Amino acid sequence: MSTIQLSSRLRAYKKEVKQELDNILDYWLQYAPDNINGGFIGKIDNDNVGDYTAPKGAVLNARILWSFSAAYNLEAKEVYLEAAGRAYNYIQEHLIDEEFGGVFWTVNAEGKLLNTKKQVYAIAFTIYGLSEYYIASKNEDAKSKAIQLYELLVDKAFDRRQTGYFEAFTREWDELPDLRLSLKDANEKKTMNTHLHVLEAYTTLYLVWRNEGLKRQIQLLIRNFLDHIIDPETRHLVLFLDENWTKKSDIISYGHDIEAAWLLLEAAEAIEDQDLILKVRNASIALTQAAAEGFDLEVKGGLYYEFAPSDHHLITEKHWWVQAEAMVGFFNAYQLSGNEFFLNRSLKVWDFIKNSILDKENGEWTWGVLDDGSVMMNQDKVGLWKCPYHNSRACIEIIKRATAMEETVKNVNQIMN
Repeated sequence: MSTIQLSSRLRAYKKEVKQELDNILDYWLQYAPDNINGGFIGKIDNDNVGDYTAPKGAVLNARILWSFSAAYNLEAKEVYLEAAGRAYNYIQEHLIDEEFGGVFWTVNAEGKLLNTKKQVYAIAFTIYGLSEYYIASKNEDAKSKAIQLYELLVDKAFDRRQTGYFEAFTREWDELPDLRLSLKDANEKKTMNTHLHVLEAYTTLYLVWRNEGLKRQIQLLIRNFLDHIIDPETRHLVLFLDENWTKKSDIISYGHDIEAAWLLLEAAEAIEDQDLILKVRNASIALTQAAAEGFDLEVKGGLYYEFAPSDHHLITEKHWWVQAEAMVGFFNAYQLSGNEFFLNRSLKVWDFIKNSILDKENGEWTWGVLDDGSVMMNQDKVGLWKCPYHNSRACIEIIKRATAMEETVKNVNQIMN
């Protein structure tokens, strides 16, 4: 591909995702604010009908906080900062546990306590959102709260014997018999998913708080992935592990593979650890190649959801968040390798999203599609898990990365001419 062709493709890609980012954020600004109970509605169905009685979760609100803060940091529209502030205020008033520390898993529609367990995953997302919000707002209380939550996790959830983080606790930080993040998860003490999102949270916090202890925690988390969570044979992620890092699952999650591929590198680069950067660059390519095994070449494109090698069962659903992460992960691999295979994969995933995932009638992205291309209708448009984070972040990342590559191509052309 010539540099002229590459520049043209990058410009077109960036222009399309910038428009889609605007569309996503406009949807959330129009439909998600709860003007009855405050904050944001806990559930909106696929036809944009809001359920004002639905519970409100820490993950949903933290992800809204992150999305609008990151959007403001990309393009300083006051309406984005106002939406981020709305999420921040709701978290402060209803989801932060002032007595025992951490955040509650859910409150009811009126903001009263519902599920008070301390899920490390939810606390990580709150750190992530608060840190990004500080970049946007320079609100010192947000930064202080992010640091307090980080220190709390290190104190209460960090495994000082084997490193890594335990999964969940009671409100009072005692042992919890059911550690699962969701009903489909295994009840194990350590999970890939929680470690990945603790890592992304700590990475963003480090951008605003260059603390040596935090840096060491990021280094440990990256090594946890390199030594325990990335399977040395398959190069896929191990989803569930016990406290001693013993593998407890063989299920392959293509979306998490491709998401980890770029988040691990982002973390290593943030702390400027050159040895880890080199190791993670290699691991990133390997993870991306492993994730590519789940790419649908025969039908409509896109990345499948999961595969269980033990019984050769492939879940052929294509969920919105998996496609969003694939856009970024494949583009990241192209930046690392220069191999056009990865750029083409990123573009094909975007084509699949445009054709099959975008809800062109009601706005936002559907939860996903089945193998026959039909929409998964009985799923949320907004909910405890359906948030603007994956798709807005994918758009933001592509805009930033395409812009950087355009500059590189421009400089090469100037040298050649």
